[in-house]
Amino acid sequence: MSFAQVYTRSVVGLHAPKVIIEVHLSQGLPALTIVGLPEAAVRESKDRVRSAIINSGFQFPNRRLTINLAPADLPKDGARLDLPIAIGILAASDQLDPEVLSGFEFIGELALNGELRQVTGSLAVARAMKAEVLALKILPVSESDEPETNEGQPLSPSTLRLSKRQLPTPQLIVPTDNGAEASRVDGIIVLAAPNLKAVCNHLQSLTDASLLDERLEVVQPSPAQQHIGYQVDLADVKGQHHARRALEIAAAGGHSLLFTGPPGSGKTLMASRLPTILPDLSAEDALEVASTYSVADSDYDYGTRPFRQVHHTISAVALVGGGSRPKPGEITLANKGVLFLDELPEFDRTVLEVLRQPLEAKQITISRANSQMTFPANFQLVAAMNPCPCGYDGDGSGRCRCRPEQIKRYQDKLSGPLLDRIDLHITVPALPIADLQNAQAGETSEQVRSRVSAAHQRQLTRQKKVNNELSPSEIDKYIQLGEGEQQLLQLAQQRLNLSARGYHRVLRVARTIADLADSVDITSAHVSEALSYRSK
Repeated sequence: MSFAQVYTRSVVGLHAPKVIIEVHLSQGLPALTIVGLPEAAVRESKDRVRSAIINSGFQFPNRRLTINLAPADLPKDGARLDLPIAIGILAASDQLDPEVLSGFEFIGELALNGELRQVTGSLAVARAMKAEVLALKILPVSESDEPETNEGQPLSPSTLRLSKRQLPTPQLIVPTDNGAEASRVDGIIVLAAPNLKAVCNHLQSLTDASLLDERLEVVQPSPAQQHIGYQVDLADVKGQHHARRALEIAAAGGHSLLFTGPPGSGKTLMASRLPTILPDLSAEDALEVASTYSVADSDYDYGTRPFRQVHHTISAVALVGGGSRPKPGEITLANKGVLFLDELPEFDRTVLEVLRQPLEAKQITISRANSQMTFPANFQLVAAMNPCPCGYDGDGSGRCRCRPEQIKRYQDKLSGPLLDRIDLHITVPALPIADLQNAQAGETSEQVRSRVSAAHQRQLTRQKKVNNELSPSEIDKYIQLGEGEQQLLQLAQQRLNLSARGYHRVLRVARTIADLADSVDITSAHVSEALSYRSK
């Protein structure tokens, strides 16, 4: 045998398209050529693979080797292709039976001694494998393939929605350190191996009964991997009842929030507690978030809502993602969670303006000359700022010495269109020390989350999405106001100079307040409270 095929996957953005590694041995001077748009880490794999094969007790072919990475127009990067390339070389040189490779996919970086090292994106690979199997299972069956009953009559069309083929469960072989992560995806078999020799022994055992003891064990998810809870609690926030109420409304409806107040008033403290009162992530959402962090090679406490706090020196590319080959930025890492921007006016204006589109669309599309990538960006924006450069304007202490033109210049760093996209504008006053010492502990995150989850479920039952995601046409369908409420909004629109966007955001917030109160109708009290959260 001088030809072999091995299946693996590349990682492009958050997706993991399948890659077929074709290995051909031919006559000629010894050489190894890799084609198919390999990037630097892939081109360097030939030296790692050669040493790993020799140090694992196998022979490296002393012939001309051509390795094609198909599809040829898909760029391949990372060292995750080391293991499948080595398996392909061993199969093409008859040191492994090529027939046993069917149904397997491989990822892993090889050390020079043959050990397997952890790679990024293993969860994205496992999810892509499962999605591919599900897609194959629901493909319509051709007329010639129609299964028949015992009476010779074809089955009903509803039965034909599933293919008659019983597809084998795909198997993914990964490094040991990736086993726990990849095994979170059900519907596929994950096998973790410590080195190249163990992988080859497992493959050989499929045809040699004497090697049954060499088979790799299927990785089972451990209960210890599940979410164990947040390390902070909303009960840490004393006083600030108005701000706590706004935080609950934001959590219930997915609304964005802006805290304005002097230093030390608790803005950052409250923002960091928002994830603790958000509804629990669904199983699919938890996998999506974990997959993003797997690709980005970042730590993540599985099952928790992400909380990303970025410094004001961040660049626009780091915030929204980008690069010659687009990669996710902070807004994608905050997907299904919270993005916190402290000291909002200190951010570069061009950085803040790139947030406009993802705040509305809940995703970001990055276009480059040779690629286009769309990343999810369904995050809640929480921002904090001081009222003036020194931070003490209006706190009653008389410490502020900022001139009016300084305050105006400071606040003008934020554009009107960006502020218009923030649903809740909250003033957070500084509390006297005596009030903090005498204040009783507020409700815990668990108590508030129970109300938030109930309101969240009402929204999903009514409209299949949270209120902040309602389009203008859906607002007309699901948000009905009485005559008194309409007159109140008309008066407020004149006095507050509400834009059409601001008007719709007030309606969404009012709907969330009604949901928290378990009210089918939106009353004047709900509308008035929603209006109180708009910037004056």
